[in-house]
Amino acid sequence: MAGTGNGAAELRQPARLTTREDLAQARRIVVKIGSSSLTDAHGHLDRGRIEQIVDTAAVLAERGTELVIVSSGAIAAALGPLGMEQRPTSVELQQAAASVGQALLATAWSSAFAARGRITGQVLLTESDVIRRQTYRNVRSALESLLTLGTVPVVNENDTTATHEIRFGDNDRLAALVAQLLGADALVLLTDVDALYTAPPREPGARRIGLVEDVANLAGVSIGEVGSKVGTGGMVTKLSAAQLASTTGTAALMTSTEQFAAAVAGEDIGTFFPAHHGRRRSRLVWLRFATRGAGTVHLDEGAAAAMRTRRRSLLAVGITGVEGTFPAGVPVDLAAPDGTILARGLTSFSSEELRVMAGHGSDELRERLGERYRRSAIHRDHLVVL
Repeated sequence: MAGTGNGAAELRQPARLTTREDLAQARRIVVKIGSSSLTDAHGHLDRGRIEQIVDTAAVLAERGTELVIVSSGAIAAALGPLGMEQRPTSVELQQAAASVGQALLATAWSSAFAARGRITGQVLLTESDVIRRQTYRNVRSALESLLTLGTVPVVNENDTTATHEIRFGDNDRLAALVAQLLGADALVLLTDVDALYTAPPREPGARRIGLVEDVANLAGVSIGEVGSKVGTGGMVTKLSAAQLASTTGTAALMTSTEQFAAAVAGEDIGTFFPAHHGRRRSRLVWLRFATRGAGTVHLDEGAAAAMRTRRRSLLAVGITGVEGTFPAGVPVDLAAPDGTILARGLTSFSSEELRVMAGHGSDELRERLGERYRRSAIHRDHLVVL
C-alpha cells in the first residue's frame, strides 16, 4: 500500500482513537515486541513466535494498514549461539552480542515476511537519532519512504554502537518516539504478560486493568520495575511509553503476543490507553515529549520568573551557569535557581559560547563579541515550558 505521508513536507496527524474498538480502523500502527516475547527459554530466537506476529501483520497489511515493527531481541538472539546463559552486564559484551544477534534477528523478520509476500527494511537507531532536530527529520523521511514503497520497516536500537542508549528501556521509549514522529494511530506494546494488573498477575485477587485514561491514576498499583533475563525493560518503561504516545495523540495498547490479533481487531484484550485530544503534532510537541536536554542552562530568578509566567525569549543576561558540552541548535533544559527544570529549548549558541555570554546584556555582547551575539540565547519560538 502506498504511504499516507509525503516525506518531511507534511506531518501526518494521528487519528486519535479513543476506544479499543477504534483499533480496527487504525491505518498506521507501530508494534513493539520485547526480547522475552521473541526468544525461547534457552535464549534462541523463537521463529514460531515471529511467524505468529507476521501472520497478523499480513492481515493488517491486507486491510490497508501500514505497519512499523520495533523489535527488541538482537542481544537475546545471540545468547544461545554464543553460549551465554543470560544477557551480559558489560557494555562491551552487549555490543558484541548485538553485532551477532542483529543479523540473526533481521534475517528472521525478513524471511517470515517474505513468505507472505512482504519486503522488510531494517532501520537501526540510537536515541540521539530521534531527539536531535535534523536527524529526527531524516528518520521520519526515511520511514515515510519505506512505507510509501509498501515495505515493513523493522526498527531496532543500534546496540552495537550504543553506550548509554543501550539501557534505553528495551525499546519501549524508542517505539513511542517512532509512533510520535510518524503520527501513528496506535502503538501496540507486546510483552510476556497479557495486560496491566492491579497486582502481580500470579497473586490472588489481581485484576486486569482494561482501560487507563491517565497514567497518573495508577498511583497505588503494584508495578514491577525489572525486566526479563533477556531484556532490559519492565512495566514501568511500558507505562512511560504508553503515556508518551497517548499524550501526543496516539492510542496505545499493552498485551501479549498471543493476543495480538484479537487486540488489533478491537476485542476486549489487554490494557488500552486512549489518545488524548487537543494537541497537534508540531515542533514544540516534539521538543516537549521526544527530546532530552543535551545540557542544562541555569537561570537567575528574574529569567526563571519570566519562564514561569509568560512566554519570552531567553537572553544571555539571565543565565548564571551552563552544565554539559553541546553545539548550537540542540535541545537544552532551563533550570531555576533551585535546580527545578522549567523549560526546554533549542539553543542558538554552543555551551562554550553561552559560558562566555552568561550574565551579559545584549548591547555589551555586541560590542565585545560581534553583532550576532545580540541574539537571544533561545528564541521564544524554539522554547516550550514544561
